[in-house]
Amino acid sequence: MAIDFQQVYQTIKEIGAGAKERQAKLAERREQARALLQLHVDNLDGLRYTVEKAKEADPALRCALPLTERLDFHAPAPELPEKVTLIAADGSQILPDRHSALQYALINVGAIILQLNSGRAPVIRTDSRLLFDEKLYTSSGAPMSEGMLALQRDTAERTRLLDLAIEFSQPDLPIVTFTDGPLELWSVRDGQEAALFDQSLKKYLSVLSRLHERGIITAGYIDKPSSDPLVRLLEVATATDEDLQKLREYHPLRGVTDRWLFSEGGNTTSALHVPGEKKGSALLKPGQRSAVFGFQSKSEKDYKSSLALHFFYINISAQPRSPKIARVDIPKWMADDPEKLGLLHAVIIQQCQVMGAKPYPYLLHRAHESAVVSFEEKRQVDQMLALELKRNGIEIDDPSDKQSAKDLPGRTSYTERFA
Repeated sequence: MAIDFQQVYQTIKEIGAGAKERQAKLAERREQARALLQLHVDNLDGLRYTVEKAKEADPALRCALPLTERLDFHAPAPELPEKVTLIAADGSQILPDRHSALQYALINVGAIILQLNSGRAPVIRTDSRLLFDEKLYTSSGAPMSEGMLALQRDTAERTRLLDLAIEFSQPDLPIVTFTDGPLELWSVRDGQEAALFDQSLKKYLSVLSRLHERGIITAGYIDKPSSDPLVRLLEVATATDEDLQKLREYHPLRGVTDRWLFSEGGNTTSALHVPGEKKGSALLKPGQRSAVFGFQSKSEKDYKSSLALHFFYINISAQPRSPKIARVDIPKWMADDPEKLGLLHAVIIQQCQVMGAKPYPYLLHRAHESAVVSFEEKRQVDQMLALELKRNGIEIDDPSDKQSAKDLPGRTSYTERFA
């Protein structure tokens, strides 16, 4: 038995005993958040001033930055043009494993291209890059970490979008590209990874700039977002001078999410609704987007001018009583272009509708399927590499005894680990 269920059950009992108290506290914080939203709904200048003041106390502050639209702004999706080219990309990776006989890494980027109403089948492209020997180390000799490989994967995804957008461009035909996850390139920026991050970031920003120059719409799609920059903005708005001195520990609305703010917990069938709390109407009806916000974060020094990070929320559900809120990241040049912003909005809603009751952009789903590395594919790469090395007289190491034990019959899946 792998789990001591008796020990776990005791903790579960303690969780259950405190459930009602936690529900009551969450309901109180939600009501406070709703009231704060209404209080500051058009106080955009005041909120921006508050954020600037808070930055002096905490330069690493991360929150939403209001622009020109009210906090409760909502807009329906515009009509989707008959002709538009959609390109989505997703990536997966295989990490070097010191227990394996062969040391290598692999980045696999899957992309799918669809020209709406063209009568043509989607085009699927896969780009698989094997990293071996010197490419598994940093310039200082440190072995590649998971974060370093993820950096290369994220950069490869956006670069692939640019390459395919150029290849499939047609005169007067708009192109919309998107990936799964934030638009911001993310990694720890210290120690051995700092130099690689700076190198990757430079290339990444260059790709974003070239997308801008060609007028290619690009975005990052975040399903069920876990960060809550708007709630954090409301928290900052309540902070006193004393609170600002310990801003990182100041979280009076802990537990309240941006997803709840826009779905408003407005019906008893919603998973976001706390039993017994006051119900409200959803801020975002099916298909609507929120205001566009800027991102206040320490990365603003990297994403400058037209590449500054922005975002909006969108209700991708078609059911009024079951809102589903996603976040969409965009660069500033798109936030400043109502036509391109509207086209992206329309495309996301159309793509989510394809998936029916479980809305998610269809092309991203297909891109993920083409990017996933199965256990059998990993095994074939192992065999191909081993045969080629042996053919050239290179001795192959044995796997560790630990790995040999793991490889005993019964292990069938590689997907969850490397998708």
